Amino acid sequence: MTPADATPWQGRIDSEDGELGLRWHQVVSTEVSEIPGAALLGFASDLGVTLNKGRPGAAEGPPALRRALANMAWHHHVQLMDAGDVPVTGDLAAGQATFAAQLSSLLEKGHFVLGLGGGHEIGWASYQGCRDYLQRSGAGQRLGIINFDAHFDLRLPAPHPSSGTPFYQVAEDCETRNQPFDYCCIGVAPTANTRALFQRAATLGVRHLLDIDCHGRDAKTLLQEFIAPLDALYVTVCLDVLPPASAPGVSAPAAPGVEPAWILRQLALIGDLCRHFQVNWLMADVAELCPPLDFDARTARLGARVLDTALGARRPGQHFQ
Repeated sequence: MTPADATPWQGRIDSEDGELGLRWHQVVSTEVSEIPGAALLGFASDLGVTLNKGRPGAAEGPPALRRALANMAWHHHVQLMDAGDVPVTGDLAAGQATFAAQLSSLLEKGHFVLGLGGGHEIGWASYQGCRDYLQRSGAGQRLGIINFDAHFDLRLPAPHPSSGTPFYQVAEDCETRNQPFDYCCIGVAPTANTRALFQRAATLGVRHLLDIDCHGRDAKTLLQEFIAPLDALYVTVCLDVLPPASAPGVSAPAAPGVEPAWILRQLALIGDLCRHFQVNWLMADVAELCPPLDFDARTARLGARVLDTALGARRPGQHFQ
């Protein structure tokens, strides 16, 4: 575990505007408080991407996201903490277990956690942390996962788990626990998923929405039916769901992608539905940011906006004029 580094937290200061002019870098603390708030937790890994034959570089994602967040205007009413990073090198499972333990501890303190990826192997780590927390707070709670992604990430761990296997691993764990596999994937690109993956998704009862159907009206019916029976929710956004022109810095880009504004609206809707159905939205993370491929930090900025929107959707209190 690497402690939080204050270096990325720099930016403009509008002192003439007082508290109304604050930005993320001015409110974040590198000390984790016992008072419930929002906590950032990084997963510095591209080992899963490499094992999945993707383009490496995702290990540099967490600091790039912090830099993108730092200068963004602050519109929230919650304490913000940076809990540092979990670096992953030679042992993917060990790194995921460490991240899961840190996440579970933050959830125990009442924090809403924002995960900074890292490859999408963060999905298995985040699920384990959420599940561990739920087991300790009351066995049998139903945990759902909403994944905005061009890929199902339901590959078989053959021979090794990777960034392409996290939700198949979740499905296996749910079967072992005799729990329903509540997984919804939004933005699926048919050309980026084989027939075998579509068949596996159908067999596992995965709800999904194709990329070409993610426009115009909100996905309210799909999200409402998915969220209603849950006790808790984990939301993950793989940045390769976005158009390659808007988000070039990802491991495995897929065309045409889903417009960023549409995804941001769905995050706001998810927050509304969780409050309506009294579902505990535990965390949100972003995955697959690859800074070496990210021209002008476009992808990092979109990832930061996703995190900002998720925080506002989970803990309402934004005020815009």
